[in-house]
Parts: sequence; C-alpha cells; structure tokens
Amino acid sequence: MTLRISISMVSMFLVVVGMTLSEPNWLQAESPARIEIGTFSAAAPDGPWPDGWKPLTFPKIPQHTTYRLVKDGDRVAVKAASQASSSGLTKEVLIDPKEYPIIQWQWKVANILKAGDVTKKAGDDYPARIYVTFQYDSTKVGLFGKAKYEAAKLIYGRYPPLGAINYIWESRAPVGTTVPNPYTDQVHMIVVESGPGKLDSWVTEERNVYEDYKQAFGEEPPMISGVAIMTDTDNTGESAEAYYGDIALKKRS
Repeated sequence: MTLRISISMVSMFLVVVGMTLSEPNWLQAESPARIEIGTFSAAAPDGPWPDGWKPLTFPKIPQHTTYRLVKDGDRVAVKAASQASSSGLTKEVLIDPKEYPIIQWQWKVANILKAGDVTKKAGDDYPARIYVTFQYDSTKVGLFGKAKYEAAKLIYGRYPPLGAINYIWESRAPVGTTVPNPYTDQVHMIVVESGPGKLDSWVTEERNVYEDYKQAFGEEPPMISGVAIMTDTDNTGESAEAYYGDIALKKRS
C-alpha cells in the first residue's frame, strides 16, 4: 500500500477514524461465533454508553453532532442529530478479520443530504456511516511510511491505524460504489445504501469486511483495531438525523 500522509493528515486521520489513546479491549480470549461490538439495545434510554464506547469530538469543528440512547418503537438505539456538525462514537477492539470477517449492524436514516457527494471534499458528509479501522503493521509499509508512523507515535503516543473501511449511506452514488475518501486514500468508502428509498425504516446490513479490505487495498488486512459510528454534516452545512442499532462481528456461517 502506498502511504501518502503528512503529520497534519495523521492528526486528521486519527480523529476521523475514531482512534483514542486508551488501551484497546482484547476480545479474543475465547472464540464465540459472534462478538458483540455495540449492544445498544440492552442499554437504558438516556443511560450510559455500553462498555467501551466513547464520544469522539473534533477540536477544529465547533458544532458537534449529538448522540443519545433513545427508545425507538420496541428497541433502544443511538439517535444521532447533526446540524452543520460532526462528531462520533467509537470503540477500540482487537479482532482478527480472518476469524470474524462479517460485520453486521442496523441503522435507520430520516433524510439524505442534498449536497452529499462521495467523490468530493465538500460533499464528504453522510447521515450515517460505520467505520472499521485496522491496526498499523510495519511489514505493510516502506521505509518512508515507517518514518511517518514513528513520527506520529512520538506525537500521539500510539501508531495511527494502517487503514479504514467506511460503510456509508450516500445521497446518489450507486450501491456498491467503492472509492478512496477524498481526504486520504487510507480510508476507502463503500456505499451500502443510497438515496431516499429506505428512509425511516430499520435496515439490517452485513458486509464481509475481510474481503472489502482486500478489494480496497489489494492486500491481506491486519487486525481490526476499532469500530465507530458517525453522522456528520459539517462540509455541506445541512442537517441529518439517524439511528444506529446493534453492531457485531461474526464468523462465516
């Protein structure tokens, strides 16, 4: 993988993919068929976040998306409301994508963004997105890349992720579209839902994150290092409302 990244981009990338400086949760002591990442349905409305989930805010963005645990019909879910804002929720993990290649989640979106565009920086906003980040692996970068990661570690205390897959609900790009993020080619965007056809309805998604990483980056993925949810409208200046249900990683059936 070619690494094109400056120290300022490292800073942005750390924020965007939801990296924090705490130790990750080690989730491989046993080998169940399914690992629960976000059991929001078991939480109480307006209660504390499930274990390991943390707010993610951006120092350079004054307006933050709000997240609450709410009752929606017969389930508890995360409600996100964004008004020209950006922030997220993130959880660090350490999971082998070969053993747990399938990510499953539920989400519901109230509206799409008029100016949303997966190919442009000005349109890099989505009513709902799921990030999966991957652990830095020194064997997958060249000497120049290693120097950049070492510099980032000196500044932030840890290596930034090697890359990320971002599953998005887009405005108009066809489902299945896969493109690098307009800010950095270390993040690949995959359009899972598009347009208004399923608005206001709960949708269950499944993706093979192991195969998605190989297709996007052309190599075997390292360990999964984190999962994040984000609703953001800071680039377009619009508003969005979305709901996030439970998130899990599973073995192949």
